[in-house]
Amino acid sequence: MSFSMFFFTGLVVVLLLLLAWALRGPARPRGPEAVPNALQETGKRHVSFLPAIQQALGKTDFEFLAQRGPKELVRRVRRERRHVALTYLSALRTEFESLLRMASIIAKLSPKLAAMQEFERFRLTMEFAWRYSMIRLLLWAGLAPIPQLEDLSELLSALSVRMETAVREMGERAALAAKLASSLNGSDMDAAL
Repeated sequence: MSFSMFFFTGLVVVLLLLLAWALRGPARPRGPEAVPNALQETGKRHVSFLPAIQQALGKTDFEFLAQRGPKELVRRVRRERRHVALTYLSALRTEFESLLRMASIIAKLSPKLAAMQEFERFRLTMEFAWRYSMIRLLLWAGLAPIPQLEDLSELLSALSVRMETAVREMGERAALAAKLASSLNGSDMDAAL
């Protein structure tokens, strides 16, 4: 084998390892507080927290701190805000996985409704995984990927709206079927009397 073949094979292996590392599950919380569950416990969705994350990653606060505070404080604040952004990103991933489970259940309950086709679900999973891993890498590199976080949040919002619409349609069909069944049973009862 030539040098270029070894090089490309090594590059592929490194990229696959990086992708596997980026897609691994979130670390367990270190402190007594369960921060990743905070989004679920408050009943708020990820959209509610996006403005706070945008502000936390914004340059304005860091510039102010750099002018007025010691460098160690700036590093500490940057590190803590990166941790908050990574926690938010993990919560987005959890919500995405929950929505995919819901889509699978809807598809099983109502194959005719077809909330999402298998290919569409696969495409969304790959798109989310790619965006998630890129944002995670950018955060670890110390960058503030605010537009990418907004895009990922929009992807989740669109999927959430699709799931809510599918559930509503399924509920409407079930209510219509129940109404039809009760009207048929009622007419049978009248004929028997």
